[in-house]
Amino acid sequence: MDTPWLDLDLHRLELRFAGARLMEPRAVERLARSIERGGQIVPCIVVAAPSFEDGRRLVLIDGYRRVAALRRLGRDTALVERWACDVDEALLGVLARSQNRPFAAAEEALLLRELMAGSGLSQHEVARRCGRDVSWVSRRLQLISALPDAALEAMRAGRLSGWSASRVVAPLARANSDHADRLVRTLAGAPLSTRALRNRVEHYQGASRATRERLVDHPQLFVQACQEGAEQHAAEHLRDGPEGECESDLRRLNVIIARVRKRLPRLCPLPTAVVDAAARAQDSFEALCNDIKRHAEHHCDRDPPHRACAQGAGPDPARDQPCAQAVT
Repeated sequence: MDTPWLDLDLHRLELRFAGARLMEPRAVERLARSIERGGQIVPCIVVAAPSFEDGRRLVLIDGYRRVAALRRLGRDTALVERWACDVDEALLGVLARSQNRPFAAAEEALLLRELMAGSGLSQHEVARRCGRDVSWVSRRLQLISALPDAALEAMRAGRLSGWSASRVVAPLARANSDHADRLVRTLAGAPLSTRALRNRVEHYQGASRATRERLVDHPQLFVQACQEGAEQHAAEHLRDGPEGECESDLRRLNVIIARVRKRLPRLCPLPTAVVDAAARAQDSFEALCNDIKRHAEHHCDRDPPHRACAQGAGPDPARDQPCAQAVT
């Protein structure tokens, strides 16, 4: 135990902060393959457990993914580095270090919460001792302050991403904690991608109460509906072609013009920026009308020379083809 690095039996590790670390199964699997190929390169960090004076058990401070990867490989020991300090000092040192893999923001928040709850340190003291400012500590704690316990457990187990937890579940929990709990339970059995979850939240914000209930309990149905809508839009796009696109855009222009005309009576006096924008829009619209008129007058179906060329183009051989004699 006098050497800084040593091979330690896994059963002697006290995983006190396992609830504050994100496992991320894919990352553990990649780490296990790396250890299987080249062995454990970076040691885990441990300190003596205060309740065991003989040093038989050590508290694991950093290296929870490495321990999970070693257990997946069936290993019994782990390469560890023992720090000669207490648990609080070790946690502060890990938070202050920038080497090894970077911590996720949620992991930093969970470690800060464990540290403040276990030692009674204030945010100012924690910030000073880990080399951060108070605003950083406060922002990290806010990431998990509104998260329900089910969301924290799902995030720690890798079933819920940190982005989804902070950007989706946390705001939803502040507005409706019951909906947040139900959404987390639903995602545990049927996870969604980050993009699909973001689209669901955008639709949730403008939906009615009944629609929100369905979105929380059956998010997969919303994803399927979005996919079907996208497929239908693509089919309509193929069916209508560029002609349909032009017609649709011109209809949108009519709607926009009608909306602007309805708002004009409320603008008194009329701002100069609106007058200038109207002049530019008029120039663009006149140019568009001139282009449409020119293309309509020179269309192939209405231009006799083009139609004659199209009718007589069939018998002519293509320029990049050899003559019949050469082929023979």
